[in-house]
Amino acid sequence: MLGGAEYRADDPELVVDRDRAQSLLVRFNAAGGRGTAARRALLEPLLGALGEGAEIVPPLHVDYGTQLRVGARTFINTGLIALDCAPITVGDDVQIGPAVQLLAATHPTDAARRREGWESASPITIGDGAWLGGGVIVGPGVTIGENAIIGAGSVVLADVPAGATAVGSPARVVKRA
Repeated sequence: MLGGAEYRADDPELVVDRDRAQSLLVRFNAAGGRGTAARRALLEPLLGALGEGAEIVPPLHVDYGTQLRVGARTFINTGLIALDCAPITVGDDVQIGPAVQLLAATHPTDAARRREGWESASPITIGDGAWLGGGVIVGPGVTIGENAIIGAGSVVLADVPAGATAVGSPARVVKRA
């Protein structure tokens, strides 16, 4: 799965990993308005990495958690969905608006393979200093460069270069650094 090969989400080992994540998420999401330190203590055993000064506002939804790495001083607003069946790396000093979706998962184009339960995943990388507006959707295999800006509601299906501004569905670069 982590190497990009097809896998079945109902594999017993993956089910155990997802169940663990969901159990930890229930506690984190119930924390609500509790202080950042209390929320951080709930996130640390869930995520692959949580940088110094990073904050994630509940609710958060992940598949596994362990493949989500969040950099220092990054702020993730409420309602992030991170399908982390491949690594999702969020750099330092990133701003992520509410209701953003980081979707590393994908499915075969062949209907028979989909019916059999096969899927795959590709990593997502968000560079240092990037800003994703509310409601942004980032697809599998996408890299968003350092200091890039993604306009609210955009659907990002291709890489965005460093310093660029991209908007729309699908997102297109409208300004370069």
